[in-house]
Amino acid sequence: MTTLVPMRITVFRRLMAEEFGAMRAETLASDHVLSGLGGRTADQALREGVPAKEVWHEVCAEFDVPRERR
Repeated sequence: MTTLVPMRITVFRRLMAEEFGAMRAETLASDHVLSGLGGRTADQALREGVPAKEVWHEVCAEFDVPRERR
């Protein structure tokens, strides 16, 4: 069993910007509804206490981010 190391929201934001570009990352986080997060956006999920690492993994799955960048 692997233990997930907590991810800071600042790290989540940096990874989003690196993967999608700063402007698109902001838009995706605020507007794109992710079914894996119960129909919430990344920003909504983070505000509601979903761990940043879980949100990042859902974003990666939704947008087919290669494993080496997850």
